[in-house]
Amino acid sequence: MTVLKTSLRNFFAHKGRMALSAVAVLLSVAFVSGTLVFTDTMNTTFDKLFASTASDVTVSPKAAAANDEIPQNGRPESLPASLVEQARKVEGVKDVQGSVASTSVTVVDAKNKNVGPTGGAPTIAVNWTPNELRSVEIASGHEPRGPTEVVVDGATAEKHGLKLGDELRTIAVTGDFTAKIVGTVEFKVTNPGATVVYFDTATAQRELLGKTGLFTQVSVDAKPGVSDDALKADLAAALGGGYKLQTAAEVADAGRESMAGFLDVMKYAMLGFAGIAFLVGIFLIVNTFSMLVAQRTREIGLMRAIGSSRKQVNRSVLVEALLLGLVGSVAGVAAGVGLAVGLMKLMSSMGMELSTRDLTVAWTTPAVGLALGIVVTVLAAYIPARRAGKVSPMAALRDAGTPADGRAGRVRGVLGLVLSGAGAAALVAAARAAEAGPGSLWLGLGVVLTLLGFVVVGPLLAGGVVRALGVVVLRIFGPVGRMAERNALRNPRRTGATAAALMIGLALVAGLSVVGSSMVASATEELDRSVGADYIVRSATGQPIVPQAQAALEKTPGLDHVTEYKWVEARITDPRGKVSAADLAATDPTYVKDLRRETTAGTLTDAYGENAMSVGSDYATEHGVKVGDVLTVAFKGGDTAKLKVAAITADVGQVDKGAMYTSVSTVARHLPAERVPHSLLILASAKDGQETQAYQALKDALAPYPQYKVSNQADYKEELQDQVGQLLNIVYGLLALAIVVAVLGVVNTLALSVVERTREIGLMRAIGLSRRQLRRMIRLESVVIALFGALLGLGLGMGWGTAAQKLLALEGLGVLEIPWPTIVTVFVGSAFVGLFAALVPAFRAGRMNVLNAIASE
Repeated sequence: MTVLKTSLRNFFAHKGRMALSAVAVLLSVAFVSGTLVFTDTMNTTFDKLFASTASDVTVSPKAAAANDEIPQNGRPESLPASLVEQARKVEGVKDVQGSVASTSVTVVDAKNKNVGPTGGAPTIAVNWTPNELRSVEIASGHEPRGPTEVVVDGATAEKHGLKLGDELRTIAVTGDFTAKIVGTVEFKVTNPGATVVYFDTATAQRELLGKTGLFTQVSVDAKPGVSDDALKADLAAALGGGYKLQTAAEVADAGRESMAGFLDVMKYAMLGFAGIAFLVGIFLIVNTFSMLVAQRTREIGLMRAIGSSRKQVNRSVLVEALLLGLVGSVAGVAAGVGLAVGLMKLMSSMGMELSTRDLTVAWTTPAVGLALGIVVTVLAAYIPARRAGKVSPMAALRDAGTPADGRAGRVRGVLGLVLSGAGAAALVAAARAAEAGPGSLWLGLGVVLTLLGFVVVGPLLAGGVVRALGVVVLRIFGPVGRMAERNALRNPRRTGATAAALMIGLALVAGLSVVGSSMVASATEELDRSVGADYIVRSATGQPIVPQAQAALEKTPGLDHVTEYKWVEARITDPRGKVSAADLAATDPTYVKDLRRETTAGTLTDAYGENAMSVGSDYATEHGVKVGDVLTVAFKGGDTAKLKVAAITADVGQVDKGAMYTSVSTVARHLPAERVPHSLLILASAKDGQETQAYQALKDALAPYPQYKVSNQADYKEELQDQVGQLLNIVYGLLALAIVVAVLGVVNTLALSVVERTREIGLMRAIGLSRRQLRRMIRLESVVIALFGALLGLGLGMGWGTAAQKLLALEGLGVLEIPWPTIVTVFVGSAFVGLFAALVPAFRAGRMNVLNAIASE
């Protein structure tokens, strides 16, 4: 009980000094809790959506694409309409509805603006049936009643300023058609950002599937008392085995599975950044308690002198840490809910609508947040607590601080050098790895070991690095600069721990910058070397190019040639009899001009002959294939062909690595016309001297189809750079949390250091140091600590990035590029971080009463 009272008294007596540590715990716990609430809310949203839209049993074609896939021929797999009546006759059936749905559409308004989402959600065109009233309700107007009427979801109408009577043009593979808006609907559950348009059944069949009498699925509801599983079994017996039957629960499970990859990537990436913030926060907490213990040495000595045991002193400090962790974690869980709401608003601005009505806070979220925050805080405080327990009564009464441990410094130096050396060796092994798999393991080991090594050896490096920085940065400020340098060197362990917090975040920034810049440089170099086409036409969402858009493109004046590029699913049997699934790239013969591929055997031009193909060198090696061999190719939805291997392409670089080529005409011979895929992209080259005119003519020809983008090589490089840049900006934004915690660490260290040096500051002021000089001294001390952390972090990060790039070179990204402008900007920015962190401590130091400061103990 005495230990608890003492801990509570100390905690509240020094609550101001612990505030920043509590903020660090708060931020870290908030990120974890916010991530869990956000992903749980997304799961709830999709679960409600799947549950509201699924019938008791859904019948669909066996070959139907997954929920997130766009059919390559633009037409979803279909069922005969006669299935509706067959299903209606099955015992236990209450109602049957035939549905038509397609995601292979683009909807544009009267200004030719795409009204579909841009954040990854699809545009869905469906037929209106009574089943739709399960998930939506008509908000204005009425349901579609003819070929010139369309209903649109209310969120899309509001976002794009659509109203009743406006015309929408729908672009499908069967052609374009126009309809007037006669109604809007509101979802009863959250619509996660999709644009949904509704047509009457006959129009949907004709315009989306090419003819009437077809459905994409049949929805069956059971009579009361009939289970979904029983109804599924009866339907299977009545309809035969040619269809895929799923209960409502199975449809929901399939939907969740299709979203699982996206949600897991988001969840674990964000939790990873939260872990980094926790790691940085550990340094802040260790520093805080180390300084508090040092400042209370006399107090601890008195406690020991009057009978307190080592364990009681140790427990007293740990209880303070427990209180700190509890307060920070409780506030962090609450802040995490707010962070989740903020993330939902951000996702909504990017096109994925998430409603706060579905906000889900499971009991596990506060449990995990509290457990993590408290455990991490207590563990971080263990070493300072152990050090407090070792203070002897006489040593504390004789000295105002704890003496340095020379042996500990030597042990730390040896351990740090061993860890750093082992980490460097692992990074070298990663850079020299012959395969990406083992190399990735070496890289991960090297990152961990070098990080630990630099953290351990940091206090020993502080002396030399801070002195070097002092010569460059501090000496120009005269005596004030020299005092700032000595203050930074006074406690190397504290300086090292403070700088290490900043080092971690900046190391990750530098490493990712090197990887990102190298990726862009490698891709640019490969494009210059291998791509011969002047223009690339494609959809950002992966939609195939509809025939009417391709026809307009092919009529463009000034073009020398146009090359189609299609993906065809097939199963290939090699000469040994081994069967494997593969995608063939079906292109025109002019593709050899548009993409310069090296061959290890044969000539790629010959692969475009009748019943010929090429394979990649990796496939050829694995399957024992050589030029002249005949492969058995079973085309999905078509017949089986015998194709002769005419060339083996070298699997180097990233563009089309591993691709198997055959001609469009070969594919057309072995697939029914309606199953031949549309082009995923089209390559084109201009006639000599007409590049500028052809580029503009292509854009004009495709203007009616805003879902497609025309890019020349310069555009494509810029898009690639923008994509990598956007990804890095997101990562930097998340890493900013760790850097904010590190800045709090610098603030806390300086604030506690000012308290620790109160008497010294008073004496310096008494002998003539002005307030301005005092504040400058503290700011310079902060700057040199920040620059020390930046030097370590940037050097470490460039080592990580270089090793990672050598691994990426195995995948074809062989150019190493150090982004010096970014590195220099971050280093200079670290000085400003130091200045910012010192503002409050310097201000407080300047306001000290000189006489009171001198009188303090």
